Amino acid sequence: MKQVDAGRESGPNWRRMRLPKTRNPFAISGAFLATFGALFFAIFFLLELFGLHTNPYMGIVFYLILPGLFIFGLLLIPFGLWQDRRKRARGESTDFDWPRVDFNNARHRQVAFWISIATFVNVLIVSLAAYSGIHYMDSNEFCGQVCHSVMSPEYTAFQDSPHSRVGCVQCHIGSGAPWFVKAKISGVRQIFAVTLNTYSKPIKSPVHNLRPARDTCEQCHWPEKFHGDKVVVNRSFGADEQNTESTQTMQIHVGGGSDMLTVATGIHWWHMNSANVIEYKTTDEKRQVIPWVRIKDRTGAVREFVADGVKPEDLANAEHRTMDCMDCHNRPSHTFAASAEKALDRGLALGIIPREAPFIKREATALLGQAYGSQQMAKEAIAQKLNEFYRTNYAQLYGSQRAMIDRAITGVQLAYTRNVFPEMNVGWGTYPNNIGHMDFPGCFRCHDDSHKTRDGKTIKQDCTLCHTMQ
Repeated sequence: MKQVDAGRESGPNWRRMRLPKTRNPFAISGAFLATFGALFFAIFFLLELFGLHTNPYMGIVFYLILPGLFIFGLLLIPFGLWQDRRKRARGESTDFDWPRVDFNNARHRQVAFWISIATFVNVLIVSLAAYSGIHYMDSNEFCGQVCHSVMSPEYTAFQDSPHSRVGCVQCHIGSGAPWFVKAKISGVRQIFAVTLNTYSKPIKSPVHNLRPARDTCEQCHWPEKFHGDKVVVNRSFGADEQNTESTQTMQIHVGGGSDMLTVATGIHWWHMNSANVIEYKTTDEKRQVIPWVRIKDRTGAVREFVADGVKPEDLANAEHRTMDCMDCHNRPSHTFAASAEKALDRGLALGIIPREAPFIKREATALLGQAYGSQQMAKEAIAQKLNEFYRTNYAQLYGSQRAMIDRAITGVQLAYTRNVFPEMNVGWGTYPNNIGHMDFPGCFRCHDDSHKTRDGKTIKQDCTLCHTMQ
């Protein structure tokens, strides 16, 4: 009589526990996709870990697409095996037999061990992919460079802004899961808009579903902090041969404070002190027309100001807002020059455009005021026209100071490409900036002497309320 292996006799049939061999196309495809996704994700993860890649578009492939293929492949494997088993069992029984596991059997323990290792590795890969994918989608590169043509104006301005070291998501989303989820849902809509080319040109501003400033801006900026006065020097340059400089010094009463600090004065105190609540209604999409204002001060007194000629029916469909930082600082990280003159004044003041180039302000203003089909066309036209001007009118200077002329041309080109984006219909003055009142209504949206209460009190248009000219 043959000796029977007790382990095999007492335990379940080992044939049921072998790692499955299958020709099922779903299982084979799943194994291939999972292996391919895991391998290339690991390679890319190591490349990024050691700083060997900087391409933002690669992140989409390796942090979003490959992990998706990996998970899809893992799901295909059991589906294929299940389908294969059903086919084999179809002619024998209508019941589905689950494999029996007996850890007293050494082979069963071995298979369970390797399955546990594989599961741990899969969970690790999926976790790393999920974390890396979220981290990548929250990066400035993803926000500004992936949809390059769409976000080029905003990202260009952001890189040159006071907040260039602050992450996009810190201002646009902030902390907490609810706004993270809202942002990702909104992102799906934006992906479809970019894919179908249905997004607006230019991008609409203001963003009407933006998170309140108290949840974002005020995490770093304390509006009640007392700043006192701030001295600002505005520099401008003439259109004469010497590009003559003019300066204007202004003392701005920023103020701030609160009753608790025993000091309370200036612009910030009136508009952003938590003891004062200012509400307004605006009748246009860009919030440039404000016909109704209500103020509740720290004593609880309420005053309503209505602009001359405004009727109740005019306010029926108006947007109602409680004033916050973004109503004045509406372009804190995406500021564009209001005009070619302002852009050139900035370039000359910073030395980006050399003042020694004769008539550079006059010639450049004329060139930047023209319409071009693209930034590349503008750069070529600027270089051609300025070279021709100096070669014709200042031949000796053009020959001896060519490097200076080239620097002037580059500076003028930069003034254009920093502020004008023909592909997105962004030009001089496209986006209003509500700080001040020289280029856009700004302060005068309310401070115009025409907003009055029923007893005749007005929101004053008094220069000394905000600044002193020197």
